[in-house]
Amino acid sequence: MITSEKKTAAIKSAQVHKNDTGGASVQVAVLTERIKELTEHLKANKHDYMARRGLLQMVGRRRRLLRYIAGRDSQGYLQLIQKLGIRR
Repeated sequence: MITSEKKTAAIKSAQVHKNDTGGASVQVAVLTERIKELTEHLKANKHDYMARRGLLQMVGRRRRLLRYIAGRDSQGYLQLIQKLGIRR
């Protein structure tokens, strides 16, 4: 579980405008933070299969959101993945 400070920082980094708290780019940023934390958890707990399933679900959701962003705004998509450090 990510802390509220990390979530707020992720939201601020991906906001399109001042009141944007749930747009697709913000959702991708928050999911990326959650995926990073869950990946670290799974490095220490290799047999936590439910957490692994949750991780795969989050990765799939992030992939779908990124596909949506790429279809709407290809330049914004490229900037977002560069900012978050996600492979294409």
